[in-house]
Amino acid sequence: MARVAMTRNPLVAAAIVLTVAAAGAAGWGGVSRYQAGHDSSAAYAETRDEVLAAGEQAVQNMNTLDHARLEQGLDGWEDSTTGDLHRQLVEGRGGFEKQIQEAKTVSTAKVLAGAVTELDDRAGKAGVMVALRVTVTAPKGKPAVKESRMLGQLTRTSDGWKLSALGQAPVGNTAG
Repeated sequence: MARVAMTRNPLVAAAIVLTVAAAGAAGWGGVSRYQAGHDSSAAYAETRDEVLAAGEQAVQNMNTLDHARLEQGLDGWEDSTTGDLHRQLVEGRGGFEKQIQEAKTVSTAKVLAGAVTELDDRAGKAGVMVALRVTVTAPKGKPAVKESRMLGQLTRTSDGWKLSALGQAPVGNTAG
């Protein structure tokens, strides 16, 4: 009968232990990566990021308008909205056009910060708060700069997340 010789070389033994450990770590890493990729919290985080990007862009669009590019600006407003807000913008478009053409103003908005305040992925509803710096330039005079916080409600549509409501966030101490 043949006997299997056991090696007493410590380098071979160490190499075997390291190989087994590396294989175990690779297996554990693969399982962990698979679980992370199929975790509902990862999908939720991705949706939250989509909501924030759409909300910030829509709020910026709604606070940017140039009398020289009026059609493009008002189209941007309509493209950013859905529901009652969209309907109000479409129905009031003629009045907005007249006001801006008479005032000959240019308003530009820059997003300073934004946050998702609520997200119901199943219902397709979300809320955002966006801090903006809006600069309004009249034909004569210096630009007026104002910083504000806006609260927006978003609804998921077939074209992505759109603003369904927009208003000023309360400022200051409201405690009585």
